[in-house]
This record gives sequence, C-alpha cells and structure tokens, in this order.
Amino acid sequence: MALFELRDKKSCLWDQVSLGEVMLRLDPGDGRVHTTRSFTVWEGGGEYNVARGLRRCFGLRTAIVTAAVDNGVGRLLEDLMLQGGVDLRHVKWVPDDGIGRKARNGLNFTERGFGVRGAVGAIDRGHTAISQVAPGDFDWDTIFGKEGARWFHCGGIFAALGDKTPDVAIEAMKAAKKHGVIVSYDLNYRPSLWKSIGGPDRARQVNQEIARYVDVMIGNEEDFTAALGFEVQGVDEHLTDLDPANFKAMIRKVVAAYPNFKVVATTLRGVRSATVNDWGAICYAGGDFFEATPRPGLEIFDRVGGGDSFASGLIYGLLENLGPQAAVEFGAAHGALAMTTPGDTTMARLKEVQALAGGGSARVVR
Repeated sequence: MALFELRDKKSCLWDQVSLGEVMLRLDPGDGRVHTTRSFTVWEGGGEYNVARGLRRCFGLRTAIVTAAVDNGVGRLLEDLMLQGGVDLRHVKWVPDDGIGRKARNGLNFTERGFGVRGAVGAIDRGHTAISQVAPGDFDWDTIFGKEGARWFHCGGIFAALGDKTPDVAIEAMKAAKKHGVIVSYDLNYRPSLWKSIGGPDRARQVNQEIARYVDVMIGNEEDFTAALGFEVQGVDEHLTDLDPANFKAMIRKVVAAYPNFKVVATTLRGVRSATVNDWGAICYAGGDFFEATPRPGLEIFDRVGGGDSFASGLIYGLLENLGPQAAVEFGAAHGALAMTTPGDTTMARLKEVQALAGGGSARVVR
C-alpha cells in the first residue's frame, strides 16, 4: 500500500531529521529524586528519541536540529548524543554567559516509579537555548534540499517551549513540503509545559495550526483530547478501559477535520500500576484501521520513552514501505522493548523488534 511518495534514498543524506530539545535526564535508579545521593545520566527528548531510535535500533541515517549552550553540561550532552549516533552538524551552539542568565541547558530529573507509585518528573528546562530559537535560525533549504531528507519529525514538546518555537516548527514543515519530505508530528501533550502559558486552550490553538502541515499524526488519548480537541468516549479517568472501537471513532473525526493526515497512529495504554500496563496501538491509513498485537499485563521497567520508541518503529515501517500493519506492529513492539530498559532511549536491536513483532516470546536466547 503506497500511502505517500517517498524520496529516493540515494538522493538524500538523511533518512530522517528531528527538530526538538535534548536534555540531560538525571535518574535516581531505584530511589527517589528527593532522597537520592547519586544519579545516572542519560540524554533524552521527545523528538530526539525518535531520531536516535531510528539510528541505533533500525540503522537509518538521522540528524537532530537543536540548540545547546557551549559549556561543560552542553558538551556532556554532546558526548551522550555522539554515542547515540545521531548526526550533530545542525546543533546550534550558544555561547556560555557564565551562569546561564541568557540561555542554559535543560535538566530532567525523572524517577521511574514502581507498583502503586507512578513515575514522577521534576523538569528544569526554563530559558534553555532551544526555547529561544526563532524563524531563520536554521537553514531548512540546505537540510531538506541540498543535503536531502526523506522524513521530518517534530512534536508538541518543542512547540510548547518558547514564544517562537511553533513558528520554527511551521517554517520547517513548509520547507519540508517544498522539498517533498514527509512530515510527522507527535502531539506529546505535557501539562507542565503549557501550565503557565495558557494551558490546554493554548495547546489546542498552537497544535491545531501546526496540524495543517502534518502527514503522519501520532499521539495517545490525552494528546488528542488536550492538544487537538478530540475526545475519546468511554475511557475512564484511570485509562483502564481501552476499547479500540472508541479510539477508532475518535480517529475518524480527526481525519475528517484534517484530510491532510495520511496516517494517524495512537498508542493504547491501560495503567494497572507503574510496572504493569496493558499496551497496544492502532494505525489509520488509506481508509482502514490496523491494530497491533495487544500486550495485556506488559511488565515495565521504565515507561519513559515508550511512546517515542513506538513512533520510531512506526516511522521505520513506513519509510521501508512495509505497509501499515507491519509499521504499527514494529512501533508497538519497539515501544514495549524500550520500556524494559532504563533511560529515555532504546536499547533494543532490530532483530529483537522483528522477533517480537512477529510473535516472539521472552524465552532465553543462547
């Protein structure tokens, strides 16, 4: 099923390019943020995680467009990203003013939770370098035209960071369209990011405008409700009743409102506890629905980044022309595997995703 016309690999330097913030995640491991005396450091960010997943798990050529302050913290972030394999030539390095009055690098203190104690984040990302970017700061014609890219990804986290970040996202999407690049967007609604700038009303205003330029829209129940204004009927407040029929009804309304969406994908997560979730996904493409193999009672080690890994698996399937059923299976399998390891980013390998997507089990491999 040809959902859209993809650019030829040979004519493009990049399979995929992401625009967004990359932060340091400080992880207290089995402890709590407010009582620990040590942290493990990872890199992470909603849009970046997608590019990293496509590079490290799926072997595609990816790049990140972002900004960071040129100091020790920023260079630690660079070192972590270098290990992730994502190309950094389009990182905008902002001079260090000494103490971060003008710009700084973002920090994300996140504990993964256990049982009845849910995951908790304490995000310290105000006045970061990427939040202050404006149209004209990045040369999109070079990225999408001269260098060439097949796919561009951004999301609602980046759009919430600053006064001009929605304009930068739209600028990038317009350039992507000009050069025949497919555009995906993950709504990724975070109440903390919109809290002081207008809440859900502002989120909907921004995301409804951005949605006009999107080919592949990704999100979950909360994302589509809070960030785009489409409510899923019949879902209780604890997200334990995840009847796919309710989500399909919502997606039909979304596609009717935005006929430019060629693919709409949503994860299905029923939260039994922090460490046991029901997990699944639905993809709408070409007028039909495709549902991933449901995984009730999925045991979770660290849920952060599961949605981003779903997005990268889905995009991989679409970029490789595997069809929407395979794409949603790859997304759901990759998301499930990513939540079995610590940190925001994937540690899964392509063979593991292929095996799980094809019905594999957790039997020992030796």
